[in-house]
Amino acid sequence: MGSRKPSAKAKRLEEFRSQLGGMDDVFAREERRKESDAAKRDAAQLEKACLSKNRYASYAEAQDAQAACAEYGTTGLHIYQCPHCKGWHLTSHPWENQ
Repeated sequence: MGSRKPSAKAKRLEEFRSQLGGMDDVFAREERRKESDAAKRDAAQLEKACLSKNRYASYAEAQDAQAACAEYGTTGLHIYQCPHCKGWHLTSHPWENQ
């Protein structure tokens, strides 16, 4: 059995930590990884929900686009106001109407 002195205990603890290979900041690294993943997920959602779609400045412009699409055979489109950009988009999903 080793010494009971606090300095000896601290030395053993330091030896143990050095053998872990940098595990002392594992929680901080995991938190940074989670934050990075959340930021990527938010950016992908914004791209899909808003940035990749045509944006219309007014409801009337969106109605004109809806009518133009109907002339080309695309029916069943609905107009909704985007919560991200506050513009207007078209969707084929009626439950997304706001």
